[in-house]
Amino acid sequence: MFNEKKGDDTLLLEQLKALMEGKDLIADLANASALLNWYLEDINWVGFYLWKEEEQALVLGPFQGLPACVTIPAGKGVCGRAFAEGKTLRVDDVHLFPGHIACDGASNSEIVVPLRREGRLIGVLDIDSPLRGRFSPEDQVFLENFAHITVL
Repeated sequence: MFNEKKGDDTLLLEQLKALMEGKDLIADLANASALLNWYLEDINWVGFYLWKEEEQALVLGPFQGLPACVTIPAGKGVCGRAFAEGKTLRVDDVHLFPGHIACDGASNSEIVVPLRREGRLIGVLDIDSPLRGRFSPEDQVFLENFAHITVL
């Protein structure tokens, strides 16, 4: 994921730690999505969905990109399945993913990282790319670390 123009992944994680105040989750996630949008190359959407127990769905949170789906039931699409399974999903071609929810027809690959606070699932970090196979195993490790820091 190293981006020569913007620095290395370790430095970005340090910048994220400095940004996260922990006083307001929505404000922290807004800053986190803006930081990732600036840092990552070849993406067209980055943001968060937060679990709403009363709706039994993920609800759109802070993001950067075109308008997106507002609610996603647990188990539906890449976001819903990553949340329901509690594990990161890296999808090289979303058009081959059963039940994919197409919010932006330009998206061809996606990575979704569950968010845990005090051991409890609270949402997901979702990133889309117009490139197929955009997200590597190294990207996954970096983004899992990034997601962990956002909800400390």
